[in-house]
Amino acid sequence: MPKTLFKVDLKKPMAEQVVVGHNRWHPDIPAVVSVKPGDVFRIECKDWTDGQIKDNDSPLDVRDVELSIVHVLSGPIEVAGAKPGDILVVDLLDIGCLPGDEWGFTGIFDRKNGGGFLTDHYPDAAKAIWDLHGIYATSRHIPGVRFAGLTHPGLIGCAPSQDLLNKWNKREAELISTDPNRVPPLANLPNPKNAVLGSLKGALSDRVSKEAARTVPPREHGGNCDIKNLSRGSRIYFPVYVDGGKLSMGDIHFSQGDGEISFCGAIEMSGFIDLHVDIIKGGMAKYAMLNPIFKPGPVEPHHSEYLIFEGISVDEQGKQHYLDAHVAYKRACLNCIEYLKKFGFTGEQAYLLLSCCPCEGRISGIVDIPNACCTLALPTSIFEKSILPT
Repeated sequence: MPKTLFKVDLKKPMAEQVVVGHNRWHPDIPAVVSVKPGDVFRIECKDWTDGQIKDNDSPLDVRDVELSIVHVLSGPIEVAGAKPGDILVVDLLDIGCLPGDEWGFTGIFDRKNGGGFLTDHYPDAAKAIWDLHGIYATSRHIPGVRFAGLTHPGLIGCAPSQDLLNKWNKREAELISTDPNRVPPLANLPNPKNAVLGSLKGALSDRVSKEAARTVPPREHGGNCDIKNLSRGSRIYFPVYVDGGKLSMGDIHFSQGDGEISFCGAIEMSGFIDLHVDIIKGGMAKYAMLNPIFKPGPVEPHHSEYLIFEGISVDEQGKQHYLDAHVAYKRACLNCIEYLKKFGFTGEQAYLLLSCCPCEGRISGIVDIPNACCTLALPTSIFEKSILPT
């Protein structure tokens, strides 16, 4: 087994760990460990909420989750010799649960606390707990469903440079200024409340906490991309913006559907990741890299039969939009939810299920004016009973 370079105690918050990780992005957060190109090692991770969600039947913890705490990340990891302009090559060798913590959760966030893709239709908090049996997941809150997980880190990336961080904060502040009172907000700006910044102390910590970017969205460095195919055997190519790269990760998902539509929408869990790292010198210029590139691994659950739901760029009020894939995918999801309600699922159960089961989202047509066509492919084998029309 690879040596564990970052351990977590599930009974303690990230700020009280022996080695403290972080929940913000900033180039001045110190690395917790250094590795060399070619090294293989293990990193342990807490769930993204830092243990706020419990294995019970009440959704109140999802309703009341403190979002200034998320996401708690393990790292940063310095890779010796990595310089700005290089590419950091990261192989995901293995991913799994921590012993004794073989469960996960999926949540619908309350509209006032972030909401989700369908918050206009499902504004209240809900929760499903999943029991993880090896590669399979079942839930007492969504009976009649069983599927294998495609386990992956929802969040992994390198630290930004100060210049890149400044660009993030500027453009996101400009976006918020267009509708400053929107609920949920258009973006999440730096917030010192509950900032965890590794070993930083004193005045430096105070400064960094006011500048550091929130971990909520994906950006040029990777981050919270929520790509379900970044599983065992995947290779990721990250742009390097600071010396050592400063790789961090967390938000492990046992399973997730394309889009993670309920926001807290994968099967969220604690876990471990085994990694191998290498460097391509000068790779960013050589390959015109702006955002990460990845090669999926060879291991994934096999689903051969799907029921596919379409959506077009016409919203729920009947208003026509122009080639709007966001509206089209929303309508595909809503069409699927309404269909599943005919088979005994509540709308909340169906919404939670589409967020975490291995469904496939696609932009099927993006040129046929005025309607984009998006599809949601639901694997039929995950259900105990047939859901096909008869």
